[in-house]
Amino acid sequence: MAKANAVRHFLDIDRLDSKTLRRMIDNAHDMKKAGLKVPAKMRPKGIEDKVLILIFEKPSTRTRVSFDIAMRQLGGTTLALNHTDLQLGRGESIADTARVLSRYGDAIMIRANSHDTVLELAEHATIPVINGLTDRTHPCQIMADIMTFEEHLGPIKGRTVAWVGDGNNVAVSWMHAAARFGFNLRLACPDELMPSKSYLDWAKKEKAEISVGIDPVKAVKGADCVVTDTWVSMGDKDATRRKQILKPYAVTDSLMAKASKDAIFMHCLPAYRGHEVSESVLEGPQSVIFDEAENRLHAQKGVLAWCFGVD
Repeated sequence: MAKANAVRHFLDIDRLDSKTLRRMIDNAHDMKKAGLKVPAKMRPKGIEDKVLILIFEKPSTRTRVSFDIAMRQLGGTTLALNHTDLQLGRGESIADTARVLSRYGDAIMIRANSHDTVLELAEHATIPVINGLTDRTHPCQIMADIMTFEEHLGPIKGRTVAWVGDGNNVAVSWMHAAARFGFNLRLACPDELMPSKSYLDWAKKEKAEISVGIDPVKAVKGADCVVTDTWVSMGDKDATRRKQILKPYAVTDSLMAKASKDAIFMHCLPAYRGHEVSESVLEGPQSVIFDEAENRLHAQKGVLAWCFGVD
């Protein structure tokens, strides 16, 4: 939980309390309804003079565009930098980079290869740092996903979400969210691609309603939402092996039929049709993937507004 007058970093869902996260989502819903330009009463004070620095160690479509436009719709400006644009790419320390950028800008969003990079940046920055994706978690995506769920099915508390596939960074952020937003999460993953024991232990300690198994049918049965992700993420070097062991976890029409009749399908994109999900599911009536992608924009506004002091 952020302390009064403390720098408001958005590093992971598990680092913030339920009330704070709930306010971000509610503000995101309100700002989406308000239209392309956020009304002055919803904007952070002095936002027109603030600059969001965007750093990308990995290629990005949705994260880059949504954060850029979100900051502009709030009334501020942005500066986007690739890893090679910075002296980080030539060996300057993360700590020194954080100190320098804190003198220039008002917040930093970073999409990083290593989670430790984000943590070290936040440790030394005197302005908010936002985790735009790391090898461990993807909290901004799940904020948008919760927003999307609620648009289609109402409050997420007490509902059931099924994750099918690799127990990756997105799955871990779903685990964090299950604890903070009070919904049931069922994960179906191959044994060798399960989330690490540390995350499972954390979920147990938090008394989160999370079950983990290897059977996708069992996970999906009666679920309100089915979620998957690409089988081979950027940086994965064992593509052939991963595709082989994940093949039974493809989300097909027959698997979706096991979910609730009103269930929705989510995927954070990019999606590879015919691999982790069939074309018919991805383009079918239960798919909300483009609402989900759009809501990255609005969820980012909620995150940014909170980082800049809006409660």
